[in-house]
Amino acid sequence: MKYMMTYDLMESMRTTNQWLGATARAMASYPMMSLMPNPFMQLVGAWGEVTERTFERMVAKPDWGISALPTEDGRDHPITVEKIVERPFGDLIHFKIAGRKERKRRVLLVAPMSGHYATLLRKTVISLLPDCEVYITDWHNARDIPVSEGKFDIEDYTLYLVDFMKALGSDIHVIAVCQPAPLALAATAYLAEQDADAQPRSLTLIGGPIDPEANHTEVTDFGRSVTMGQLENTMIQRVGYKYAGVGRLVYPGLLQLASFISMNASTHSEAFSNQIIRAAKGEAQDHDKHNTFYDEYLAVMDMTGEFYLSTVERVFKRREIARNDFTVAGHKVDFGKITTVAVKIVEGEKDDISAPGQCLAALDLLTGLPDSKKASHLEPGAGHYGIFAGKSWRQNIRPLVLEFIDSNAKPPKAKAAKADNVVNL
Repeated sequence: MKYMMTYDLMESMRTTNQWLGATARAMASYPMMSLMPNPFMQLVGAWGEVTERTFERMVAKPDWGISALPTEDGRDHPITVEKIVERPFGDLIHFKIAGRKERKRRVLLVAPMSGHYATLLRKTVISLLPDCEVYITDWHNARDIPVSEGKFDIEDYTLYLVDFMKALGSDIHVIAVCQPAPLALAATAYLAEQDADAQPRSLTLIGGPIDPEANHTEVTDFGRSVTMGQLENTMIQRVGYKYAGVGRLVYPGLLQLASFISMNASTHSEAFSNQIIRAAKGEAQDHDKHNTFYDEYLAVMDMTGEFYLSTVERVFKRREIARNDFTVAGHKVDFGKITTVAVKIVEGEKDDISAPGQCLAALDLLTGLPDSKKASHLEPGAGHYGIFAGKSWRQNIRPLVLEFIDSNAKPPKAKAAKADNVVNL
């Protein structure tokens, strides 16, 4: 399937469905259709409205939509997104709040590169902005990156994190959500050996697959049941001529979306059927609950083929992170070298993506870190999304994370210098 034809075929199908939706909506809105009122035409128009919006959102990068923040002075302060570091495959951005005194807590959110944009963490960002200076990794859609920019695999991702941490300084607190948890841990270990002064003060890992074999899920079972050859031949395609990344090998966002939806097909089918009925009754709104969720959920991005394949092979199949056998740029990182960075693990009891135990495995790897700098929390009844953006995050987990950050805000004490052997005469 590594041909532009298959990539363009999927894009053609998406465009066709968007066109059919727009056509049905336009046809149902003709004035002449009102001469003989017919509930069927209302359903046709509603179907067209929902269908057009659905397929249109699949290729649109969502906006952050965070325009202002009320502060203690009683005023709304405008928020601008500024780029701190610009790189071909992703930027480091900062949510700058005009007119507000800079917060002492400086947080780097490491967003996942797993099919959705960094805006998936919008609610997480909003919840942290009142109390922190928030930075986040903003990964780019691989279809828009020219082949001339080269490859991007999990080692490159790790080195990006290393550069971002260096750019922000050692008083930063890193929070890695889901997929990047093992790579954020690897980046910290890499800094511990290569540039210890650039290490963050604390590292919070939320629902990430440090050891996928610690507790099996459908995701880990899939990773074990297929060969790398099968994945490469069925999942990887070349970007078509429509985009700047023409010819680049990618795991297409549309293919990923099909996988996401298939996991809960009946739930999604019911949600769209109900939305069509609401639209026919005139009850659907532009920013209602359905549209707010699916505008984000349906907005998918391509990831480079080498990143997807190296993640499956090295993190899930060979378990290089779990076995402390991960190599970055020819250097084998050792998690035991992390001795000063406080590490907190957050898991959800009902997480069906990264089940309890998978992320907790990180603490066993930190053999050089005192127990006083290790912490963990298992959130009762919480699923995967809830532990970083839902009710569980807002009410229970966020306060614990901020408390953990505050308790590790001071720089680590310098090791006492060894006394010189001096003979006093």
